[in-house]
Amino acid sequence: MSRPADIRYEDRKELPAQQVLTLYRDLHWSSAEKPDVLLQALAHSHTVVTAWDGDRLVGLGNAISDGYLVVYYPHLCVHPNYQGQGIGREIIQRLQQCYQGFHQHTVLADGDAVGFYEKMGFVKPAKCQPLWIYDGKDHD
Repeated sequence: MSRPADIRYEDRKELPAQQVLTLYRDLHWSSAEKPDVLLQALAHSHTVVTAWDGDRLVGLGNAISDGYLVVYYPHLCVHPNYQGQGIGREIIQRLQQCYQGFHQHTVLADGDAVGFYEKMGFVKPAKCQPLWIYDGKDHD
């Protein structure tokens, strides 16, 4: 495993399918159970930032946006062996730089991820509540 300084970051949507699926499966994300849809979703994201240790995909974050006003960050994945090294922070910072000045940046977070996103500047709105229809079991 490389040091954080050795991690290479890229902004690209063309991703090796097997590495993406391995990363999502290693994180036990239910979207890995829908591989074709997951890969299409990433390919059609507004922005995708990846983290690489040599040729190994170790992190990924994506954004969906109207390109002007609103951006949503649906996925931030860092392989369990690479967590706590600043990779997730770097991915989010790179994504936020792409959308600097936008009126609204949105993320849904659960568990330990809430504190991480709060450190990244996200706040819980006082008068809004997240609502969703979700076809997965990993956020019960």
